[in-house]
Amino acid sequence: MIADENTADQFSWEEREGVFIVRGSALVHAPIDRCFQLTTSIALVQEELGMHPVNGRASGFVVANDAVRWEGWQLGMKHFHVTRITGYDRPVYMQDSMAAGRFRSFQHDHHLTETATGTLLRDEVRFTLPMEFIGRAIARHIMAPHVLRLLRSRFARIRRIAQGEDWRRYLAETEVHASASDTAAG
Repeated sequence: MIADENTADQFSWEEREGVFIVRGSALVHAPIDRCFQLTTSIALVQEELGMHPVNGRASGFVVANDAVRWEGWQLGMKHFHVTRITGYDRPVYMQDSMAAGRFRSFQHDHHLTETATGTLLRDEVRFTLPMEFIGRAIARHIMAPHVLRLLRSRFARIRRIAQGEDWRRYLAETEVHASASDTAAG
């Protein structure tokens, strides 16, 4: 692992038998539920990736079994990625897995742990690419470093938002969804 300025921040990637594993951890000085909701925010993911949801849940927060089709540009190519929420235990864990897209396989585990000073985020992304030898070379030299940069950026964004006042803008959607659910039920 490579330590950043904050000793809790660690990022690395490795290859094991053709599977690329990208890991990161960061300490955020904010409550665990706030960090979890930011992790599941469609708006935040849209900003992070520069892609937009075109099918499935298009706003708010993903929950168990949700699916979202993302489309946009990544690395100079038009890209799509259909993700399904395959694990969900609020506020400590979420897993999203690729249902369709350019990867052969893609799975992202989000672990959150409450600490005395905030929330420890620990993510692990596992992926493979098609085309065996060529896919492994592309993953090794382009995709693994790219996913690592995205993970670093994601943690920095969550930290900045959760520790400041911007979280209210993202989590205001929770109140809107709760109100809509109460109205529909009533």
